[in-house]
Amino acid sequence: MSRVAYEGVAKRFGDVVALREFDLEVPDGAFLVMLGPSGCGKTTALRILAGLELPDAGKVLLGDRDVTRLQPRDRDIAMVFQSYALYPHMTVAENIAYPLGLRHVEKAERTRAVREVAELLEIGHLLDRRPKQLSGGQRQRIALARAIVRDPQAFLMDEPLSNLDAKLRASMRGELKRLQKRLSATTIYVTHDQAEATTMADLVAVMHDGVLEQLAPPLEIYDRPATRFVATFVGNPPLNVLPGALDGERRAFVIAGTPVPLTESAYIACAEHRVTELGIRPEDLSVVDPGRADALAGEIYVVEPLGNETLVQVRIGDSVVALLLERGWDAPIGMPIGVALEPAAACFFDGDGRTVVHRSDRPEPRAHEVRWPAKATPQGDPQTRERSVL
Repeated sequence: MSRVAYEGVAKRFGDVVALREFDLEVPDGAFLVMLGPSGCGKTTALRILAGLELPDAGKVLLGDRDVTRLQPRDRDIAMVFQSYALYPHMTVAENIAYPLGLRHVEKAERTRAVREVAELLEIGHLLDRRPKQLSGGQRQRIALARAIVRDPQAFLMDEPLSNLDAKLRASMRGELKRLQKRLSATTIYVTHDQAEATTMADLVAVMHDGVLEQLAPPLEIYDRPATRFVATFVGNPPLNVLPGALDGERRAFVIAGTPVPLTESAYIACAEHRVTELGIRPEDLSVVDPGRADALAGEIYVVEPLGNETLVQVRIGDSVVALLLERGWDAPIGMPIGVALEPAAACFFDGDGRTVVHRSDRPEPRAHEVRWPAKATPQGDPQTRERSVL
């Protein structure tokens, strides 16, 4: 059982609150990504699970064990760092075998395990080299191999791809996802890169100022964000947020003088919670004749070709909104233009930034129990633990 759970975990560093009443459960075998900006508490949460920091309150569970006060060597986890943390004086084979040496595994078994994991990661031809002779992507694979060879209860990864160039990072995302599914290993991955979160994760935990804003699968995070912060943080270009006011007579949300009609149920919910803002994704907006009665009147702010699509920014009142249009679309800066939106594709936020009404043009995710693949039985003595989170 490799379920991971945080229960009421809190952590401060002097006057800085890193985590506030943090509750999170990661199912056995799941790939969870902690996503958020720098300083949101995600790395602190990972370090508490690894045993590198002690929480001020709450507890951490690994399977059925309370590991809150255990030393890192007694937790049966493996951590992959941003810096790879390879030993320069050791060969690749020696780096990979290092955790097994700490566990006093027989030499023949160490050699067999190293060759097995090297074959898994396609690095068998590198075993006699030293880290300085390797590329960044190869070093990352060695760091992963050293973690995998232990067959731990959980893998912890702290922005392991951030030192790679963009092309290699994209390639390694796919490799990591394939590897995690093959191992069926409970994995907690920390990043501020939303592309890593949405492409790799089974579950995304979006964090902000030490608080868990939302925990859900990537598509649900994108389509049904729980808060304004989640809505604007996840998505590139980010979700557009337009201020406005409700009009009771027309049952509409008015933006820059133009009413956006609402269904009766949406209007009642917006009125009850005093909605002040509408949010809509750039791909859900379209360009129309500026004279149309239902169009938001604006002017071209800038046009940016992106290759297979075009990012168009339009000034509407005091706001600038982004639209994603077809390849080759163009218009001069300052040209009058109309922007149309479908109310069913919009969400609405109250004054505290909570989502009051979600988009209704896509079906809600069905509530169901997620069954993660069972992890393979660990090899070796389960009572023997490594002396380091490496």
